Amino acid sequence: MKNIILTGFMATGKSTVGRRVASIMNFGFIDTDSIIEKISGMNIPEIFEKRGEKYFRSIEKIAVKRASRLKNHVISTGGGVVLSPSNIVWLRRNGIIILLKARPEIILRNLGENKNRPLLFENNPEDKIKELLVNREKYYNFSDYKIDVSDMSIEEAVSAVIEVYRNYLKG
Repeated sequence: MKNIILTGFMATGKSTVGRRVASIMNFGFIDTDSIIEKISGMNIPEIFEKRGEKYFRSIEKIAVKRASRLKNHVISTGGGVVLSPSNIVWLRRNGIIILLKARPEIILRNLGENKNRPLLFENNPEDKIKELLVNREKYYNFSDYKIDVSDMSIEEAVSAVIEVYRNYLKG
């Protein structure tokens, strides 16, 4: 069976929803950010602080290649994984890409006081979220399916992902 690839902006529920989908579907679960941390020996904020975004993106490509070789997995990707067309090619080889999207105010609410989001270390994080969403929109359009989770509970988002996947398998 093909992998379920969850992509989208940070704090749209990719990891939370992905773990639950994996459990229900008896799939494995992997988060590309965890692979990146394992490869680099640093957490994501440390990578950005010590090595920068360019280094992070290079390690992200390695993580995507490793994850894309798995079978029967839900793969949660980092919010910027779509910025590299090669990442999309790798992920699509053995998976369907489902975008989880949300309105900026929902993303900001979901982030709360989370300090592990280096791209949002700004005076006005909501403006930065809006800017990044606009910049990434064309990349998110490479997704096979899109689910707006803004007004969904986690359980509703899980059900929506499973429904999309099952419909995909039906052809």
